[in-house]
Amino acid sequence: MKYSTILLFITILSGMLLLSNPANAQDRHSNTELGIILGEPTGLSLKAWTSNTTAFDLGVAWSFAHNGSVHIHGDYLLHKWLDADAGALALYYGLGARVKLADDPRLGVRIPVGLQYMIPDTRLSVFFEIAPLLDLIPKTTFDVNGGLGLRIFI
Repeated sequence: MKYSTILLFITILSGMLLLSNPANAQDRHSNTELGIILGEPTGLSLKAWTSNTTAFDLGVAWSFAHNGSVHIHGDYLLHKWLDADAGALALYYGLGARVKLADDPRLGVRIPVGLQYMIPDTRLSVFFEIAPLLDLIPKTTFDVNGGLGLRIFI
C-alpha cells in the first residue's frame, strides 16, 4: 500500500471531523475530546461529537503486536445513553477503518463496542473499548484491539 493512499484516508477523515455539525448533548462541556488510550494499541484518541448520539473517533497509536507498528483508525459511533446515578454513561458501537503501517502495511475494517462514562463536575471522560478487526489488504486476517482510555473535553 502506498503512503499516498494512507494520507488520502487521513485527509478525508479529518475533513469529516471538521465539517461535522456539532450539537449540544447531555453533560458535555464541548463537542471535542482529546486523550489517551492504553491497550492494544496505545496512543492518542480524538472524539468529535456530531449529535447527542453520534460521534467520529480517531486514533493514532503504537501497536506492540507483531514487532510493532503505527496504527491509525477512524470510526463512526452510535451511542445509547444508560441510567447512571451520577454523570453520563453510554454504550457505543460503530463501524470504521484501520490502517496499520508496518513492514507489511494493512488496511481493514473495525467494529468498535464500548462504554464511556462522563465524570460529573469535570471535563473528563473514561472509556473501555473492544474492536474486532478484519484486515482486507494485503490479505484477509482477523484480530482484536482493545483498551482503556481517558479524554478531556477541549
